[in-house]
Amino acid sequence: MEILLFGIINSVTLSLTALGFTLVYSISRLPNFAHGALYVTSGYIVWLCVNSLGLNYLLAIVLGIVVTAIIGALMYHLIILRIRGMQISEIIATYAIGLAIIEGLRWGGLRGSTFTLPSFLAGSVGIGGIAVDNQRLFVLGSGVVVFAALGLFVKFTKTGLALKAIAQDERAAMMLGIDSDRKALVSFALGSGLSAFAAILILPLGSIVVETGYNVLIYSIAVSIIGGLGSWGGAIVASFIIGFAQILTEVFLSTQYQMVISLLAIIVTLLLKPSGIFGKQKELDDRV
Repeated sequence: MEILLFGIINSVTLSLTALGFTLVYSISRLPNFAHGALYVTSGYIVWLCVNSLGLNYLLAIVLGIVVTAIIGALMYHLIILRIRGMQISEIIATYAIGLAIIEGLRWGGLRGSTFTLPSFLAGSVGIGGIAVDNQRLFVLGSGVVVFAALGLFVKFTKTGLALKAIAQDERAAMMLGIDSDRKALVSFALGSGLSAFAAILILPLGSIVVETGYNVLIYSIAVSIIGGLGSWGGAIVASFIIGFAQILTEVFLSTQYQMVISLLAIIVTLLLKPSGIFGKQKELDDRV
């Protein structure tokens, strides 16, 4: 029961952290390697608003999400737009931006474990004889709501349908009058906002530290590669595979091996099925 409960919670948590990365790539085919940096930045913005400016917590959350989304949009408009289509340059540029942000936060004073966000719900409840804190259950419920809301947004709104069209066939969508660059900018803003939302939900379970940015990026890449780059459904399935693998690793080995398991999962996937579970990239046999 303990493995089942915490495996599900951990899997949904991974899905939330990787959702913004997957969304950006699925729509614009751009790998946002600054995803982890934006995750940490949003948490730090909320912390500053609450502790330095004395703002209401909910207002600080809204500001954190909006500012992070704006940063993502500016990152695309000022830098990524000029190198779009140059795949190596896209990776180097986004990683360099993320590295600059994370190390800038470290230089600015984000050190140690003194930076924490308050939990939305205090206390814990017993489920099947297992004590689960309410914040983790809140993350679980919020994750389900976000996935459902995103599905409805893509299916029933004009912007969502345009983003879906770009993701399915960019050239055909452009022939129908959809501006690819504008939708890519929207995807960067939306993906950055989703990373901020995930951070605000998950960071109260620990501390805001710069190393979290690197971990979130690695987990997001692992989820995307295993599930298949650009596949939302694959990302969710991969999150459950990695999520339960991490819990089993923690139970039978040690927490310090969780990152190793994620990296091994990437290597095994690239060896056995490079396109991922639901990926549409060509396999080796198709390319030879």
